[in-house]
Amino acid sequence: MLKVISLLKRAEGLSHEEFAKWVVEEHVEFARKLPGLRKYTVSVTGADGGAYDSVNELYFDDEDARAAAFGSEHGKAAAADAAAHTSQRVHLLTTEHAQL
Repeated sequence: MLKVISLLKRAEGLSHEEFAKWVVEEHVEFARKLPGLRKYTVSVTGADGGAYDSVNELYFDDEDARAAAFGSEHGKAAAADAAAHTSQRVHLLTTEHAQL
């Protein structure tokens, strides 16, 4: 299983509350349409000005499934939506190893 961790920093001019509403209520609709997506979680950070405003986790069977999802029409639309609402995005491709 491949897990993509996306660290998002809100766009300038967007309040923490506006960003939280967007990432939890609006942007998730793009994720629901990604082909091959197995699981999606969003964690919104506190409003105290941390380095990032949310941590999103996307799970795919493998790299081919991830590439197909983000290369699809829905993947491109999700990326455009994220670019319009963020000032910084960092993507980490990981393989999860559960310890508990």
